[in-house]
Amino acid sequence: MLVKVETDNGIFGWGESGLSGREKAVAGAIEHYREFLIGRDAMQIGRIWQEVYRSQYFEGGRVLQAAISAIDIALHDIKGKALGVPAYDLLGGKQRDRIPTFASTGDEAEGDVAIERARELRAQGWQAIRFFPIGQNSKDIFEPRESIGATASMLNKAREALGDDVVLGIDYHHRLSVAEAASFCNKLGRGVLDFLEEPIRDETPEAYESLRTMTDIPFAIGEEFASKWQFLPYIERGIHQFNRLDVCNVGGLTEAMKVAGWSEAHYVDLMPHNPLGPVCTAATIHLAAAVANFAWLETRAPETKLGFDNSDFFPVQPRLDGPDYPVSDLPGLGVEVNEEAVKAESFRFWEAPHLKRRDGSVTNW
Repeated sequence: MLVKVETDNGIFGWGESGLSGREKAVAGAIEHYREFLIGRDAMQIGRIWQEVYRSQYFEGGRVLQAAISAIDIALHDIKGKALGVPAYDLLGGKQRDRIPTFASTGDEAEGDVAIERARELRAQGWQAIRFFPIGQNSKDIFEPRESIGATASMLNKAREALGDDVVLGIDYHHRLSVAEAASFCNKLGRGVLDFLEEPIRDETPEAYESLRTMTDIPFAIGEEFASKWQFLPYIERGIHQFNRLDVCNVGGLTEAMKVAGWSEAHYVDLMPHNPLGPVCTAATIHLAAAVANFAWLETRAPETKLGFDNSDFFPVQPRLDGPDYPVSDLPGLGVEVNEEAVKAESFRFWEAPHLKRRDGSVTNW
């Protein structure tokens, strides 16, 4: 979901919202904000953030923060263009010239096919590779206990096949309970995984603390967190080691930089979530360039069927150079959008699979 913010001097900026599947709700929030943002000084990014966050009784939440994120990113694009500097200069300047990424084997690749895909990614230069669990691509039934044994076996074989010098992780997409996640970890050989992403849901930090006592595998969590306050217990209690911060969900670059500094103080590295389009990718590259505590940026670009590098819509966008994104020196985000091509498309609803267990009960997607 793209958001364009225009100014009266002709400069405009692009933002992107991350609440995929609920875009209509975010669009409604942005319409509310539009009513009082017209006429504001676009250069006052921090003040605008505070106003859109605090000028309502029911502050925050994922819908409002997704709207705030898109607006905030667009304002950074505007300010960078107005000053003739890349967005990272607004964040303190760049600390790295290239942004290393991790690539995924794809949610349709399982077992030996996934391992072979990981070999291909390794040969292409990726040093960090993420797997998906057995059953990830199901559109109907997902049984955690049927998945964890087969997935652990796949990962044990993958480590043996790929060696010890490659970073291996898996995204369980918060589909497990604490007991199921602990069983899964116990079926893995020691040192097989370098990170376990989103094994359980995030609503209860104490549940993650309980799981933390049952395994020493580093946790990568936080892609659905919608503010610095949601990160608070995880950072302060030492629950996780990688922040899967999403600039299009957390509150844009303004909020992301606050989370980054707080994380640095607790030796937690950023491993940003990046499942959207080139505006999200560009904004996250600027964030990654400007912070000290950075590990890898998610890229889905190798999964070509997903269309993440659609040049018809985005003629100028970040492009991978091997496993890295070079940091652009173009003013603002450094992304151009073909508005006519975008406007020619009509909105299409997308709904995530509504998964069930074999007994008919609803389970997590």
